[in-house]
Amino acid sequence: MKIIVTDTPDQAFQRAADMIAEEIRGSQAPVLGLATGRTMESICRLLVQQHDAGTLNFSGTTSFNLDEYVGLPPTDPNSYSHYMQEHLFSHVNMPAGQGHVVDLDAECVRYEAAIRAAGGLGLQLLGIGETGHIGFNEPPSAFDSRTRVVHLDDVTRRQNSAMFGDDPERVPERALTMGVGTILEARRLVLVAVGEGKAAIVDEALNGPINEAVSATAIRLHDDATVILDEAAARIWRYHQG
Repeated sequence: MKIIVTDTPDQAFQRAADMIAEEIRGSQAPVLGLATGRTMESICRLLVQQHDAGTLNFSGTTSFNLDEYVGLPPTDPNSYSHYMQEHLFSHVNMPAGQGHVVDLDAECVRYEAAIRAAGGLGLQLLGIGETGHIGFNEPPSAFDSRTRVVHLDDVTRRQNSAMFGDDPERVPERALTMGVGTILEARRLVLVAVGEGKAAIVDEALNGPINEAVSATAIRLHDDATVILDEAAARIWRYHQG
């Protein structure tokens, strides 16, 4: 596992965007696993800037999103389908139908089949939640788990409440998520975390025991995983490195 620590959040976002751009340019038919959230907004913006500058072509790219809330239609501003349209799909030349977000109509088994049919995930972008989850793989999540419906932890609902008027009760109780096993099958993993608020869970993910109670620890089992942190998110991890 490779760990990159940058001076600022913007530098962390740039490193992640550059790795995604490298993946797109380096494959005739790149397949990306994409995440959402405030951190990912900045990464999407940097990718759109490269596209607008004429240096990044999405026409051959296929993408699969990590997760989606249950019960929100794609037009809902808080759905991740809407998020992807707003922050990436509507700004780049990825053909309609090549950007996938899991939903109940598509069924979890068919989502897994679609990933396999596309050739598997080349690069999977990840964040980390306060419960240590990647995707919405709340504790405990088996390391061989597949795309499925999960019940969201109260901690996660509180963490995500900003988009729901700061009311955790408005955050859906259930979500769909790629499983940990699905994520680990990607050829390359890139996890990005910034800010002091992520320091404790980042340290637990990188230094704590590898276990299903913290699904992010699973990335340490992967052959090609990169973790990109800013100084604030890396603070406790650095301390434990001596």
